[in-house]
Amino acid sequence: MNEIQELYQQVILDHNKNPRNFGAIEHPSHFAEGHNPLCGDHLDLYMNIEEGIIKEVRFNGSGCAISKASASVMTTILKNKTITEAQELFKSFQEAVTSDTETLIDEINLGKLAVFCGVREFPARVKCASLPWHTLINALEGKQESSIEIQSENHGK
Repeated sequence: MNEIQELYQQVILDHNKNPRNFGAIEHPSHFAEGHNPLCGDHLDLYMNIEEGIIKEVRFNGSGCAISKASASVMTTILKNKTITEAQELFKSFQEAVTSDTETLIDEINLGKLAVFCGVREFPARVKCASLPWHTLINALEGKQESSIEIQSENHGK
């Protein structure tokens, strides 16, 4: 097992077992609910955004280790980011997890998110890792849909 795969497993296990920012915000300014029917993942995302800055972000729900870890890592990264920065992070994350396994990924610019590049090797798991991010976009756009289905751009699963 190479170093990045080992780190990937450690981060996933740690954030699944001890999720950061887990729990609801009582009166969020933004909210969205996400659901991955294939895996059974369910996620509620709560945010307080003031003057275009994400001041607080939390999540609640249940799901597989990858989904829960992705939500946990995402919430740690988004605090104090602008909406534009959050949207750019979404694009970078999506590109990283949906690109072909032969595509080189700029892991340095991805930071903590680089550990999720490993899901590219398991197309069915891309949706698990992407669910929190798609839910984020729905929350930012004011879409409080009770169920979203996501498509991985390159894997079509």
